[in-house]
Amino acid sequence: MKQYRIVLTLALLVATISWVSAAEAQDTHPTASRELQLSAFGAVSGVFTGLEGGKNFSITAGGDLGLPPWHGVRPTVELRGTYPTDHGLVDSEKSILGGLKAEFLLGHRLRPYGDFLVGRGQINYGLGYIYGNNVYELTTTYVYSPGVGADFNFNDRLAIKVDGQIQRWGSTPTPSGHIYSTVGTVGLVYRFNFEGHGRR
Repeated sequence: MKQYRIVLTLALLVATISWVSAAEAQDTHPTASRELQLSAFGAVSGVFTGLEGGKNFSITAGGDLGLPPWHGVRPTVELRGTYPTDHGLVDSEKSILGGLKAEFLLGHRLRPYGDFLVGRGQINYGLGYIYGNNVYELTTTYVYSPGVGADFNFNDRLAIKVDGQIQRWGSTPTPSGHIYSTVGTVGLVYRFNFEGHGRR
């Protein structure tokens, strides 16, 4: 719970600073930045599952649909999925999440953002996880995932993504009924460029 509050506090701090900076620079962006923007990303993720020191090495992929910016902030709809390639010794987590992201257009190279994703996830316990009088092999549940990150642009199409999420998994075999997972992600972003298509 403490990690969850720390991430939310940092997200609000980043959002406040970025919003002020972006508002000052809003008129310096070219016309193309005001259009819809479609991008896809592929990445690797390190996952601390939140259950007895469990760890996963995972693949994360997804896509974003960026809407026209408003006052230097681009609202974005995001969909992402995470799948464990190394399941670890305790448990493994896979999920598919969707939600909203606020991307702050501070400059040409750096694009920090905050997001809040919601979806479904599945926890596999390998040989079984004993809790109370039961042995659990699998849990399917809802997931809440707030986070922060940044894209560092190489050019108009390619960027490096650095991303951190705190995920709340419900309906788990723990005293509180939930666990908090920490996910760190590094990957590549490709932005599709439709500028000029369909124009004279």
